[in-house]
Amino acid sequence: MQTPTARLLELLELLQTQPLTTGTEVADRLGIDRRTVRRYVTALQDLGIPVEGQRGVGGGYRIRPGYRLPPLMLDDDEAVVVALGVMAAGRLGLTASTESVDGALAKIHRVLPDGLRRRVEALETTLDFTTAASDSAPVTGETVLLLADAIRRRRRLRIAYRSFSGDNTERELSPHGLVVHSGRWYLAAHDHTRDDLRTFRADRIRRAALATESALTPPDGFDAVAYISRSLARTPWPYEVEVLLHLPLDEAARRLPATLAELVEADEGTMLRMRVSSLDWMARILASLDCGFTVLEPDELRASVRGLAESLTKWAGDQRS
Repeated sequence: MQTPTARLLELLELLQTQPLTTGTEVADRLGIDRRTVRRYVTALQDLGIPVEGQRGVGGGYRIRPGYRLPPLMLDDDEAVVVALGVMAAGRLGLTASTESVDGALAKIHRVLPDGLRRRVEALETTLDFTTAASDSAPVTGETVLLLADAIRRRRRLRIAYRSFSGDNTERELSPHGLVVHSGRWYLAAHDHTRDDLRTFRADRIRRAALATESALTPPDGFDAVAYISRSLARTPWPYEVEVLLHLPLDEAARRLPATLAELVEADEGTMLRMRVSSLDWMARILASLDCGFTVLEPDELRASVRGLAESLTKWAGDQRS
């Protein structure tokens, strides 16, 4: 439910985007009655914003022509940061819709000084990214804000959750951290139903509400990014892979992201453990590491590595001929 302040800001936004707005349109948009509309208009007038009312057929409310809100006082670097942040959120697929990105940029344009606005618009129309838009799972702003609020205030959450297999369950959580990875939002939380730490995809939360109970305190030294990275690396794909890399641990960590593999220091290098859906794909990952390695598990991975080596040798021979 919107607060009076939120409704007041939405009314101001509506008046800025339309030359004339009827009381009925305002009431329907804000979910209030006509008397409350007049009260909100008076509140804006008390703040020094010249909202004018026109009676009769075709009448309504408008902001006095020629009036502009004071410009948003950002310097060049700050304006670039804001614009890039909005554009990157859209490219990474972190927002629920392209409309939210376009709407945010439009609002920024309206309150920037003319000269700076034109330069920011030029940046938006000329800038592109080398990375393709991710296969993301956007989450509504309402859900993200609720999760963040629960974490900050140390409150429990009650959620309706749909699992990867499609099962729908009711959960009570003590949320510990919110992490974005590859266009997806992940929540690290203590699941009171399972009595264990778990990782939840925020886009699979169907309903969420703050509970009155206080959340459990995170374990000492808990790091949400590290925990979720380990959790993603242990995703239960069909094949469990164990390979000894002939690399020191720090170098292996630079070549493999923590969300992809679990790395453990070993006597002769680094032990790599992963779960994968394709052994041929795993063979290509090992080849890309540019180091020696010993396949420990599963035996079928050795065949995939040999098959990749034979294909590369044949391809190189074909290029010479």
